[in-house]
Amino acid sequence: MNPLPADTCTAFREGTRLTTGTRAQLVRELRADPTGVLVFEDASGRVVDLDWRDTAQPAPEEPQPPRRRGRPRLGVTAREVTLLPRHWDWLARQPGGASQALRRLVDEARRADGGRTAQRTAQERCYRAMSALAGDYPGFEDAARQLFAGDMAAFGEAVAGWPVDVHTYLVTLARVREDDLA
Repeated sequence: MNPLPADTCTAFREGTRLTTGTRAQLVRELRADPTGVLVFEDASGRVVDLDWRDTAQPAPEEPQPPRRRGRPRLGVTAREVTLLPRHWDWLARQPGGASQALRRLVDEARRADGGRTAQRTAQERCYRAMSALAGDYPGFEDAARQLFAGDMAAFGEAVAGWPVDVHTYLVTLARVREDDLA
C-alpha cells in the first residue's frame, strides 16, 4: 500500500509539513495564510501552484471531452506510434496483428526491466522535492549522490539531520510506489 495516494499533495512552510490532501482540501485549509507555503504533488515530487482565490462559487461545468478511440471499458487507449516501414512490415507478419505484438513486446520489456524504471521514477520524484525543500541544507549534495546510487540506508543517514518533516517526506517519496510499477 502506498503511504501517499496518487492524487494527493503535501504542503510545507519553512521545513514543517502543514497538511496533506487533495488540492481543493489544501486550498480550504491554508487559504487564510498561504504565505511561504510550498505545495508538492506527491506522485511526482513537483512543486504545484494552487489557486488561492475564493472557491466557494462552483466552477462552471466544463464541456465533456470528445470520445476517444479505443476500448475504454477494457482500458485500451488509442495513441499514435511512429515506426519505420520495416518495423510496420515485421509487426504486420506477427500473429494477432500489430497491437497484440506491441503489447507482448512491452510486457516482455517490463519484465526484463527488473524495477529499474520504477526506482528511477522514485529517485526523480524525491530529488524534485528535495531540491525545492532542502537545496540549501548542509549535506544536500551527499544526500543526492546516495539517492541516485540507490543506497537508501546512506540516504536516510544523509538527511537525518534535516527537519524531521522534510526527512520523513523525502524518505517516503524515495520509496518505490505501486503506481511506479504500473
